[in-house]
Amino acid sequence: MDTTNPTATSGTGREDFYRRAGGQNLAPLWTQLGRMVTEEPVSPAVPAIWKYKEVRPYLMEACNIISTAEAQRRVMSLENPGLTGQQRITHSLYAGLQIILPGEIAPAHRHTAAALRFIIEGKDAYTAVGGERTMMSPGDFVITPGMAWHDHGNLGSGPMVWLDVLDLHLVNMMDASFLDFYPNETHPVTRPEGAADAEIGYNLVPDGQEWKSKTTPIFNYPYVKTRAALEKLRSFRAPDPYHALRMKYINPASGDWAMPTISTWMQLLPKGFTTKPYRSTDSTGFVVVEGEGKSTIAGKTFEWGPRDIFVAPSWQFHEHVASSDAVIFQFSDRVVQEKLDFWREHRGNA
Repeated sequence: MDTTNPTATSGTGREDFYRRAGGQNLAPLWTQLGRMVTEEPVSPAVPAIWKYKEVRPYLMEACNIISTAEAQRRVMSLENPGLTGQQRITHSLYAGLQIILPGEIAPAHRHTAAALRFIIEGKDAYTAVGGERTMMSPGDFVITPGMAWHDHGNLGSGPMVWLDVLDLHLVNMMDASFLDFYPNETHPVTRPEGAADAEIGYNLVPDGQEWKSKTTPIFNYPYVKTRAALEKLRSFRAPDPYHALRMKYINPASGDWAMPTISTWMQLLPKGFTTKPYRSTDSTGFVVVEGEGKSTIAGKTFEWGPRDIFVAPSWQFHEHVASSDAVIFQFSDRVVQEKLDFWREHRGNA
């Protein structure tokens, strides 16, 4: 018998070999190679949409079931239908809708996973990060760096809802998660509101100031400024065939992405504009801020409007058409894939 040829044995002899090898914690690669090394990206995630008017009642009902103090964070996770029970909106990212009521505080803690908050509904609520508070408004993009103390509070008269997106599945894949609870409900405020923006938000930095973190020093990118930038861009720049008018959020200290593990953009789709088919290896989430339209993802069409959230899995063609001017926030793990040198895109109908 040719013992150098893995196909030389068959039937019960092969199964006996696998059994005996398993006893030594060995497993044959050749039985799983086709599943592990695929010709193209294969994602268990599927195209999906969460219509805000349909999910909002569940957020309100959750307020009657559990308090922020008991829950730490009162959040309803957005589970991709292809990943049920795994608390994933894409294969690599977590997303959920958090709600706090007037007078409530989400207690201070910190964790390895970095988080973004994209504000959906409400006013007069704040996030405190590292001793500085920022008030939040719909459309704002707010960041909590990994291991930064943070708490949230609602000083207003109505509910506050935002989308949480965290890289916790990436962190957990590498067994690197830590979590600390602050001894008090809130972390002390040690810096005035707007301090971070003053330090770097005007293309100026204090002489001698350096930032070691790979996360942007700015932790609130207000929608009013983002919207104005998009409108100015439209006045002199032609839309890209695949992305229309899309701007990425950056870290002004480095020029890199705003977060080291989650890429973020804001996109303006002019009324009547239809993007060409596009796909990339990063699964992408979309949050509609303004406008209405529809998107076709992997051959399935979703109609959307303000506050709706939808997702396009890795390497699935998607195209969008706006029936009115539409502004859409986007997030993905592209920044990680770029740094690991395996991000790819495909522009269809080129």
